[in-house]
Amino acid sequence: MNIIRHKGGCHCGAVRFDVGLPERFEAEDCNCSICAMSGNIHVIVPASRFKLLQGEDALTRYTFNTGAAQHLFCKTCGVKSYYIPRSNPDGVAVTYRCLDDWQNLDVTVCPFDGQNWEANAGRLAHKSKDG
Repeated sequence: MNIIRHKGGCHCGAVRFDVGLPERFEAEDCNCSICAMSGNIHVIVPASRFKLLQGEDALTRYTFNTGAAQHLFCKTCGVKSYYIPRSNPDGVAVTYRCLDDWQNLDVTVCPFDGQNWEANAGRLAHKSKDG
């Protein structure tokens, strides 16, 4: 699998990251309460393919329910450019439209039924594994 590096970040530029993605990949359009309300479409990657370049001190954390998901928002602009998902605590979920070149990528957006998370989360487990 050919991995291509992409840069991205929040709206104000305080948070910047680098992530490795395949030439073609899937992004989840989740209907759970927080993703639906924020319109978040995300790409889950192994933690080894993600690097925070700047802005760790610009982030604030939000958790709810089990507290397993670590929702990270820029304190200045409020954008969640990435987070640690409950389904894949060993990985990172990058907000697809926070990638600098998101409009030029070969992505398939797949609906994910996060409202019924317990029944569906297992479908995502492989996405945070290298290989």
